Amino acid sequence: MLIYNDTFAWDGFGGKLKLASGECWLRIIDRRKASAEGEGVTFVRPYIIIVSDKSGKKMSVKSCAGHIATLVTEKFNIAPNRMYYIEYYDKIEYGQNPRKTIPEKFESVEFDWHDSKAINPRWRSVNQSIIDMIKSALKATPPLPVSDY
Repeated sequence: MLIYNDTFAWDGFGGKLKLASGECWLRIIDRRKASAEGEGVTFVRPYIIIVSDKSGKKMSVKSCAGHIATLVTEKFNIAPNRMYYIEYYDKIEYGQNPRKTIPEKFESVEFDWHDSKAINPRWRSVNQSIIDMIKSALKATPPLPVSDY
């Protein structure tokens, strides 16, 4: 079940300049609250954190992965070893005849945790069964505004 679906902002560093500050789309799925999937099942990582870039923003979720993951664990009181952190990139079409397409992409990010801070991100592809579960959970919720994708 989707428990959070909104813009997530973070402060950067650098005082008034707010270097490396930004915002992204954040969705949090708690698999324990899914009616059919969660019955009688214990999940090692019940929380799926999905972050996506917002158009027009200077800082990408990839460049701030550790900072975002750290803030999400703090704000939502999620233990780092209980979450599955995923970056989502929407399908992109460009060019003219023939049009080229970059397919949508889900990337899992693993971190080392030191003093409650996410460091040393490593990106990997996501298992298709997890992608299917994510898509199913997201279909049950209203879409995000198209203008911000």
